[in-house]
Amino acid sequence: QTTLAHIIANSSKKNGTRFVTLSATSAKTDDVRDVISQAQNEKRLFKRKTILFIDEIHRFNKSQQDTFLPHVECGTVTLIGATTENPSFQVNAALLSRCRVIVLEKLSVEAMEAILMRAVRSLGVQVLGQGDQHSGSATGSSSESLEFPVCIEEKALNTLAYLCDGDARTGLNGLQLAVQARLAVGKTTPLNITEGGSADGILITEEHIKEGLQRSHILYDRAGEEHYNCISALHKSMRGSDENASLYWLARMLEGGEDPLYVARRLVRFASEDIGLADPLALTQAVAAYQGCHFIGMPECEVILAQCVVYFARAPKSIEVYRAYGNVKECLRKHRGPLPPVPLHLRNAPTRLMKNLGYGKGYKYNPMYKEPVEQDYLPEELKGTDFFKEQRT
Repeated sequence: QTTLAHIIANSSKKNGTRFVTLSATSAKTDDVRDVISQAQNEKRLFKRKTILFIDEIHRFNKSQQDTFLPHVECGTVTLIGATTENPSFQVNAALLSRCRVIVLEKLSVEAMEAILMRAVRSLGVQVLGQGDQHSGSATGSSSESLEFPVCIEEKALNTLAYLCDGDARTGLNGLQLAVQARLAVGKTTPLNITEGGSADGILITEEHIKEGLQRSHILYDRAGEEHYNCISALHKSMRGSDENASLYWLARMLEGGEDPLYVARRLVRFASEDIGLADPLALTQAVAAYQGCHFIGMPECEVILAQCVVYFARAPKSIEVYRAYGNVKECLRKHRGPLPPVPLHLRNAPTRLMKNLGYGKGYKYNPMYKEPVEQDYLPEELKGTDFFKEQRT
């Protein structure tokens, strides 16, 4: 986002437009007011437009974001905000309605390969492919700064393009770490760089790339949208009885650093919401998994959660209880007037006064009867209601 902002800035200078940059991580409301005041003066005195770029705009709270509203509305500034969060949750709805949201998607593998290849050439690193089709040495001033000739396998670049998950910064950092690590080690390997000759140099392989990245390519934000996306995917995969997808989303969360107890709590909810009475043991499994995670923690508890997730994916599903309880809540919400009192025969009568008032009178104690007891348990107004058959609208 910042790179695009600089491109816009360079373009706007040619048209005489002011470009002002603020970062929400350090800027205060007074800083915003100063920029807007200057923009008003520029517009009034010189008919000069102002573009205001706010980096990490989600760091501003809702009241701070409200500061922009009237000035964006009247055109005092053209606001450009960059955020890594979902604007629907982090940006004021009133401000969002006055802006156009542009989603920057992940880069394709082909685009990542092009970026990495350009970076390699600028470093003077030679690419070795099958048949050495890319073995021509790169030229440039940067190549002269390398202490040893450095070569990288084409397969290593391809692997890096896949592992960085469409993030150019991750890919370039991974390449830089791999080169620096190999230079630091200082191990040399004879390589046939040119026909009829050889030179001592450093070879970067696919294993060195993976070692440099380690787990950094697993993108997961415990506090952001990805957190909710992954738990939703796990929930829906178990509901759809897809055990492979369920394990995959579980691993995405745990390997990304998610709190195992959070996952375990969601499994407890799933046991009653989606499995319910179709397999009453599911709730026992979920509670046991939560306790197991609490006892031993990560990484040992990952297999406990995996067992529970697979059990739930394979278990029969029933939302009978979930739907029935929802019908009860809807019945209470739609009720008008005072709620019906508890029938007298269902009330306890611990005192003489309560007995005299009729509390507990006529109640039939079920275990004392061999035959089923006919007795009403719902208030008179709800007599005969079946929440398990009633459809919510």
